[in-house]
Amino acid sequence: MPIDKSDRTLHFPAIEKKYGQKMSYWHSLMKDISDLKYPEQIAYLRENHGFSQAHANALVMYSRGSKSTKRYASFKAYLEPHDAVKQKTVKAIFKTITDKYPKMEMVIAWNQPMLKLGNDYIIGINILKNHILIGPWGDNAIAKIENKLGDLKANKKTVQVPVDWVVDQKLILEMVKNRVKELK
Repeated sequence: MPIDKSDRTLHFPAIEKKYGQKMSYWHSLMKDISDLKYPEQIAYLRENHGFSQAHANALVMYSRGSKSTKRYASFKAYLEPHDAVKQKTVKAIFKTITDKYPKMEMVIAWNQPMLKLGNDYIIGINILKNHILIGPWGDNAIAKIENKLGDLKANKKTVQVPVDWVVDQKLILEMVKNRVKELK
């Protein structure tokens, strides 16, 4: 049976070895600081026990009831908590791409939907409260299209679009085309 790499308990043997205490000690400690907020718990473990960010996060999140880093098993599950307008926009973006590139595969990676071509990520989307982030992969992906963004906000690795965005198919396909060309 394959190992679920999203299982937070996979960090526990390394935590015991690196920080010199059994997990029962760390679970007891987490009960003692359970009234602290997430960032305070992380800081406590890092400052007082030398925890790495990854180990601190695994222990804190586990103690808060999150046994896995995986939040969504499918594209449908990712869309489910979002309203119909956001769902429609995201589906239209992905449809634009998959109509042109039917060999691309939809996956959930980093708890968001992504399109892959073979082993390579092409583009991902993240739905936020007031906008949608489109994350094209590749070297200078945003710089290559920056002059075509108009009123859209460009971040370092993402483009921010309104939740009710009328999909600019030309822009989306250019992002994807740039990444595909880069892979050749």
